[in-house]
Amino acid sequence: MNSLNISAFNGKGDGSFDNSEAFALALRAIKDNGGGTLHVGKGVWRTGPIELFSNTTFVLDEGAVVSFIPDFERYTPVWTRWEGVECYGMHPCVFATGQENITIMGKGTFDGCGEGWWPVATEKKSKPQRQPELPLEFKLASLNPGYEKQPGGGGGRACQFLRPPLLQLFKCKNIKLQDFTLKNSPFWTLHPVFCTNLTISGVFVTNPHDAPNTDGIDIDSCEDVLIENCIVSVGDDGIALKSGSGEDGIKAAKPTRRVTVRGCSVGDGHGGIVIGSETAAGIFDVIAEDCVFKGTDRGIRIKTRRGRGGKIENLEFKNLVMENNLCPLAINMFYRCGAAMEDGFFTQDVLPVNDATPSIKNIRVSNIRATGCRASAAFIAGLPEAPVENLKIENCEFSTDETSGNSTNESDMFLGIPEAKQKSIRLIHVKYPVFENVKVMGPKDAFIYD
Repeated sequence: MNSLNISAFNGKGDGSFDNSEAFALALRAIKDNGGGTLHVGKGVWRTGPIELFSNTTFVLDEGAVVSFIPDFERYTPVWTRWEGVECYGMHPCVFATGQENITIMGKGTFDGCGEGWWPVATEKKSKPQRQPELPLEFKLASLNPGYEKQPGGGGGRACQFLRPPLLQLFKCKNIKLQDFTLKNSPFWTLHPVFCTNLTISGVFVTNPHDAPNTDGIDIDSCEDVLIENCIVSVGDDGIALKSGSGEDGIKAAKPTRRVTVRGCSVGDGHGGIVIGSETAAGIFDVIAEDCVFKGTDRGIRIKTRRGRGGKIENLEFKNLVMENNLCPLAINMFYRCGAAMEDGFFTQDVLPVNDATPSIKNIRVSNIRATGCRASAAFIAGLPEAPVENLKIENCEFSTDETSGNSTNESDMFLGIPEAKQKSIRLIHVKYPVFENVKVMGPKDAFIYD
């Protein structure tokens, strides 16, 4: 296995030189040799998108910053999954597709330069823009026939401004990501899709708290995943597990299963450890333990709705510390983002069960210490036709902030459910929940059953 340095390919880490060709030549040389290591030394290495190949070790030295030029036209369409639907999207900043045995390591940084992307996305959403306008948007629209009817989560599918994730691994296996930093992502930050045997250790993920749709780590239809000792502070969900959206995800039939999250810390963001909302193929056999979720809107967050589909089963959350959350535990089957009341997803009527009806069962929550809960101690809402089943909460303490001024409606993003009068543990359509040694300090009533 040969070891190469980006400088040997006329790369310059001076913060202005365009290293796109240098990275392409170096990584192609490693591929042609059957594998090897690329070292990136101290400096700011400006570049367009990068593609990695099998048997590659990419080493970022301390002080090395690979900085991605925010020129939209460089991020030419590739086949990917974007907000739960397989389609053409903009080329991820760092991308590998159908590869194996890839390691990225070191104390350096990938900088997505999201400040060149976020204002554009925000403006398109505020207008709101409902159809393509930019040349690349028209290109993507032509490649994605029927996109108008595809589901989205609020990122901008309708206008086809399908921003790139900072690091995406698509249909890869045997991946190790260790110790480096990901920051300022244009869209979702670290997004493995259809991957197996993935280890993410000691990675630091950071985006501004107001950067739109900048999830930290999104594990999407992957199996055998370990996430440990990572630090995440972002503008959306922190560590999220997904498995495709609606009909497209049901057809793909690739669940996320056997995932362990341990020793991680999540700060700013909409959720600490998150399941969904793209749940179509199912999410199974998850353990999240020994983590701290400080200042996230929610701590444990399970979100889905009618039309998303999928079984969510055998999840365990234990030994977690949560501070100053809106709601430390949210299980929400009335998730509103990307939909409206008129879509029919949010009625309290019992609807027929079909492939697009999600289900949630076998959830265990233990040894949780949550303080400063600003909206409620917990919000748990199943569907009338698919109640949450086999939920057990034990050895937990929840302390609410009765002076916060936050409405209980801020517990999670839902529609079709009236506001509660107390910041209690609220249960709606939950079948035979079990509570053992659970303390709720603050509200008059510990539990509200609707």
